[in-house]
Amino acid sequence: MKLKLLFLVLLLFFIALPAEAQCAMCRAVLESEEGGQTAKGINNGIVYLMIFPYLLIGGVGYAIYRSRKKARSEENS
Repeated sequence: MKLKLLFLVLLLFFIALPAEAQCAMCRAVLESEEGGQTAKGINNGIVYLMIFPYLLIGGVGYAIYRSRKKARSEENS
């Protein structure tokens, strides 16, 4: 079961679709520029900054899961 879940998470991680993550004001300013390299860099920066809250929430969730599992195993012993 754990192997299937790990495989699913890794699969979803590697087939993520690109997203446009700019706010309306950033988009308006960056679209006036030619080439679009700055807009691409801003998009990548926003996406990278969004990763950390998800990692923190996942870590806290895992810690809660692990502590509850440990409490159940001690209760059954």
